[in-house]
Amino acid sequence: MKSFKHIIYTAFCVFALSATTIPAVQAQSSNNPLPVAFGDPYVLHDGSGTYYMYGTGGGAKQGFSAYSSRDLKNWKPEGQVYFHDNKNGWGNGAFWAPEVYKVENKYYLFYSAQWKHNPTNEKENFRIGVAVSDKPTGPFTDLNDRPVFDPGYPIIDANVLFDKGRVYLYYSRCCYKHPVESEVAAWAKAKGWYNEVEESWVYGVELKPDFSGTIGEPVLLLRPPVKNDPATAWESRSVTSREANRRWTEGSYIFKHKNLYYMMYSANNFDGENYAVGYATGKSPLGLFKKSPDNPVLQKNGQVSGTGHNSVTWAADGRTMYCVYHGRTPETGHKRLVFIDKMRIDKKGKLVVDGPTVKR
Repeated sequence: MKSFKHIIYTAFCVFALSATTIPAVQAQSSNNPLPVAFGDPYVLHDGSGTYYMYGTGGGAKQGFSAYSSRDLKNWKPEGQVYFHDNKNGWGNGAFWAPEVYKVENKYYLFYSAQWKHNPTNEKENFRIGVAVSDKPTGPFTDLNDRPVFDPGYPIIDANVLFDKGRVYLYYSRCCYKHPVESEVAAWAKAKGWYNEVEESWVYGVELKPDFSGTIGEPVLLLRPPVKNDPATAWESRSVTSREANRRWTEGSYIFKHKNLYYMMYSANNFDGENYAVGYATGKSPLGLFKKSPDNPVLQKNGQVSGTGHNSVTWAADGRTMYCVYHGRTPETGHKRLVFIDKMRIDKKGKLVVDGPTVKR
C-alpha cells in the first residue's frame, strides 16, 4: 500500500465524490421493511452512482452477501461476496456485522467472526478481521490469516472512521464472562433473578495505515449506566424485563457533523423486542463521549420492534441523512429485515430519526 497520508487523502476524496455523484433520493413514502433479510445492515457509497448494502445473514453460508441499489428503495441481490474458506480465512463461524470501505480503488471489508484459534474452548471467541477486494461485490480475501488484533477478550461490531489523516477502529467487547456491578445488577440479584449481570462496552483504538494492527491501547468510550437513572433506564430493559442477565452497548457507528463526533449505538438484546438505538457526542474520535438525554432515538413503536444496529448513509446533496437498521413487524415474524428512514441533526445539534416507519 502507499503512504498513510496518501491512503487517507484518497479515502476522503472517495467519500466526497460519493456525496456528489449518487443520484438524489427523492422524498417518497416508506418502503419499509425492505425485502432484505439482513441483520446489522451497512450501506456503502461507491462513488459510481450505486449503493451497496452488506449485513449479517441474508442467505450467506459462512460469509457475507451484498445487495446494490440506485435509489435506496429497490435492491438487487449480488450474491455472496465473502467466503470463510478463502486462502487467508481465519474464522469458523458466526460471521457478523460486515462494513465495507473504499480506499484507493480497493474495498476493505471489516467483520466479526469466531476465531479458529481457541485453545481454551471459549463459547464466544469472536475477533475482528479485514478482507480486501477489487470490487464492492467481491470476492473478498482476508488480508492476513488472523484477526486485526487480539485484546484478550471477545469483540464484535467493527466500525471505522477516517479523520484528519488517521484511522480509528471502534468495536464492542462482548458480554461473555464480563460481569459488572451496577445498581441494576444489585436490584436483579435482590429479586432473585440473576446472580450477576454481564455487560458489553464500546471501545475505540487507532488503526495502522495498512489495517494490519492497532496503534496504542483501546480506550473505553461507552458502557451501560452504573447508577439507576430514568434517562438511561431504556438501556437496561433486557434485565428489567427478565429477558437476559446481560446489558449490551454495541453496534456503534460514528460520524462527524460540523465539529462534533456523533456515535450511535444499540442497547438490549439484539434478538428481543427492546433492541433500541441511542447516541453520544464527543469532541475527538476517542472521546470523551456524553450520552444524549434524548435517547433512545429509535425504538419499538407498536408496528416495529427489535430496532437496532444501524448505519448511516447520505443522499446526493450530502446533507440528507438516512438511518439504515434492522427490525421486525408482526407480519414478518421474528426474521430481521432492513429498514431505512430519514434522520437529521437539528439546529441545536440534536439527532432525530424519523422512524421506525412501515410501508404506507
